[in-house]
Amino acid sequence: MRHSDQEVQQRWGAATRWACAAGRLTLEYFHRRDLIVDSKADSTPVTAADRAVEQFLRKEIMTAFPEDAILGEEFGSQVGHSGWRWILDPIDGTKSFIHGVPLYGTLVGVGRCDPNDTTGHSYEPIIGVAVIPASMPGGECVTAANGAGAWYLCGDAEPVAAHVSKVHRLAEACFSTSEAKFFSLTGHRETYHRIEESVRLVMTWGDAFGYVQVALGREEIMADAELSVWDAAAVLPIIVEAGGRFTDWQGNVRIDSGTAVATNGLLHDEFLKMLTVVHHS
Repeated sequence: MRHSDQEVQQRWGAATRWACAAGRLTLEYFHRRDLIVDSKADSTPVTAADRAVEQFLRKEIMTAFPEDAILGEEFGSQVGHSGWRWILDPIDGTKSFIHGVPLYGTLVGVGRCDPNDTTGHSYEPIIGVAVIPASMPGGECVTAANGAGAWYLCGDAEPVAAHVSKVHRLAEACFSTSEAKFFSLTGHRETYHRIEESVRLVMTWGDAFGYVQVALGREEIMADAELSVWDAAAVLPIIVEAGGRFTDWQGNVRIDSGTAVATNGLLHDEFLKMLTVVHHS
């Protein structure tokens, strides 16, 4: 099923508005001393803020686009029949959030899918919105749609085009990841050491913030050894529309492999080759 430009524009505008509003909602919980942190079945943390933000987004989507499918980190999958699916990560970087670090984000991805596909394998990313609400007054947002570019919004300022950096040497690159320990937990400890030795700067406050940094040309490489589809769905169109590349560690353009690399494009093949060399050494 194909969709009209009007359908894309309607969802892009809505996704951007709702993601920004959701980001503002997180601020009502940020730094609260009475915020209770629970553990999910996979031992990852979750708070009332995660749940409230996803519920807000789901309500808006179901009201405006009742036939669209929804997949969210906190409340699972909701079947739709329109051929559109929304993928939500209400707070990407919950660990940063609960420790008072302002480098978390809200991610909203929208894409086409086969209405009969319950696995998500047919999902085609079309729209991505990443909001970093606490990084500065007014927050930051990068929003993108296929063929329409990626755009940076900061407070009340006019949108400006987002674009990756032009750094072409790995030795001059800044690299980030969400959690370095996942390299070790997935058998890639030596990979991480090799990366540290090859780049100029390594940062470990990643999550949505790290991918936004790549899209804005502030760093060159963001890689995760473990992630879920709701971590990646919004990011792929943002990186691509900003002029970069987003793949899994095998070089496939997909969001469901469990690994991800986002780069400025110029360093992508070299970085993937280094991962492959280390993995098989």
